[in-house]
Amino acid sequence: MSETPAAPPLSGVVETGLYVDDLPRARDFYERVLGLRPMIADERFCAYNAGPGSVLLLFLRGQTLEPVVMAEGTIPPHDGHGPLHYALAIPAGALAHWEQHLAVQCVALEGRVNWKGGGVSLYFRDPDANLVELATPGLWPNY
Repeated sequence: MSETPAAPPLSGVVETGLYVDDLPRARDFYERVLGLRPMIADERFCAYNAGPGSVLLLFLRGQTLEPVVMAEGTIPPHDGHGPLHYALAIPAGALAHWEQHLAVQCVALEGRVNWKGGGVSLYFRDPDANLVELATPGLWPNY
């Protein structure tokens, strides 16, 4: 009986994609509330620097159902529905500042978890009902 070889190692998550119904409204939220700045954008998507080696992509729902053919290659179709979840890393020392900032922006917290590993997570929704988590180190064994 032969063993299946182990998968090569992963280095991290490069992109996280969300699908939104109103791209200008979503961009306002992500730029105003989270302070993100677009790296590239057009009428169907916006790409944000979400930290070292990490990109947050906002796609206008339904606008990625056809392949995108470019000189560099082809991006296959994709799309998503329903409220999704993702977490953004924040330093532990910034937690109180984030709580104050979200309150000033009138963003309601839906939850807060003090994890056994010492991390803290704050949960709130974006305008498309996606669950945004801001997490300090100690959430996972690798973070």
